[in-house]
Amino acid sequence: MNRRLSLSSSASVKRPAASDNPAKLPAAVAEQAKKRVALGNITNKNNVGKNPNRTIGAKGGNKPNAASSASNIKKRPTTSNRDTRSSAISSFTPVVRTDAIVANIKNSVLVNNEAKLATCLAPNSTLKSPSSSRDSVSLDETMSSCDSMKSPDFEYVDNGDSQAIATLERRAKENLLISERAEETGFKWKTDVSTPMEVDDFIDVDANHNNPQFCTTLACDIYKHLRIAETKKRPSTDFMEMIQKDINASMRSILVDWLVEVAEEYRLVPDTLYLTVNYIDRYLSGNEINRQRLQLLGVACMLIASKYEEICAPQVEEFCYITDNTYFKDEVLQMETEVLKYLKFEMTAPTAKCFLRRFIRAAQVSDEVPAMQIEFLANYVAELSLLEYNFLCYAPSLVAASAIFLANFILQPTKRPWNATLGHYTLYKPSDLSSCVKALHSLLCASAGSNLPAIREKYSQHKYKFVAKKNCPASIPPEFFQD
Repeated sequence: MNRRLSLSSSASVKRPAASDNPAKLPAAVAEQAKKRVALGNITNKNNVGKNPNRTIGAKGGNKPNAASSASNIKKRPTTSNRDTRSSAISSFTPVVRTDAIVANIKNSVLVNNEAKLATCLAPNSTLKSPSSSRDSVSLDETMSSCDSMKSPDFEYVDNGDSQAIATLERRAKENLLISERAEETGFKWKTDVSTPMEVDDFIDVDANHNNPQFCTTLACDIYKHLRIAETKKRPSTDFMEMIQKDINASMRSILVDWLVEVAEEYRLVPDTLYLTVNYIDRYLSGNEINRQRLQLLGVACMLIASKYEEICAPQVEEFCYITDNTYFKDEVLQMETEVLKYLKFEMTAPTAKCFLRRFIRAAQVSDEVPAMQIEFLANYVAELSLLEYNFLCYAPSLVAASAIFLANFILQPTKRPWNATLGHYTLYKPSDLSSCVKALHSLLCASAGSNLPAIREKYSQHKYKFVAKKNCPASIPPEFFQD
């Protein structure tokens, strides 16, 4: 009888824990269900390196590993578009042709400046209704294209209102940059005057107002807020030296590497993994913990992050199961309570993944590199940074921008990896990224021989375009970091 039970795709069906009914299990399996030391090889990195397909439990010698058990486990349904949830806020901004309307007003004033203006402004037949656009959702399916843009009925009584019309015309000239010199003979518009949106070949990635998923009207404000919030939800950068006495950075790396396997096993969205690591580091920044409870902290934080991010989060029994029943349900729930109390239920935290979505869009406006390649490669580099305790000194937005820089460099080693568009949306210059990019580059070059292979194996799959197998140049030219 296979010990691992099938995962239920329904949130209402619970898998019984291995210790709930040991009478139904073989004697050898029931013996393994007893409480044992958590993550027994947490300091034995040599054994981990020799056996990359290690089990996900504390001592799961008889437990199948993540690769061999994939066929026996009924996976949760994967939502392909979950990775774009940062742009899930629906917004629609109809674009009104105000320049044509003002032109009609101006022509009407010039023609009838000596007569009474008793007619209403007629609707412009050339204007397109938002409902007639093929790429956008209609605001009102029953609204015709003629009536949707009909101008309100304004009536001018006499020539005494010409002053109000002149005021309207003047404001239109100021707002729409209508110059009186445009009617002069031989006048030419200046085309070499730069505007804030066109500096140095700048490309506007928020130009698509028809797709509400891009949230173009709010994107700039959202990421401006995230840049402020990332400074308030960051863990301490020296808690290993100042707070912790029984664990070290190596044990933390082993825990994160195991959590990557768990996230892949249950097909969790990337945000869940990033938030889990954030909760772990923030809790360790103010609470001393021993190594026997470190894995308990990891599964409790992943349980919280799953409840926050997932549509169908794994249940508590499932998190007990993946630890080979090292911890009981009550222990996981108690640790969850402690984490929530310490974090004061402040679960929203900007992570590198939040900024990667925005920065990847800015990097994909160029057709010089495949869009999927740069997306997966940047995600791979950023995820590697989760393993290293030393990367806590870098802000999440800086890690995300540096991952884009390095991904561009790997895909096009002879071309400068930074441009005006990336500089505009990341708010970082190449010189600002120098330290973080070099640290990520060293980490990436050393990942091939690392004894923590979960992330590398994850991105060596076909669904991630084998980006982990791409050759990384040995050095980055110093001139690439010049502004």
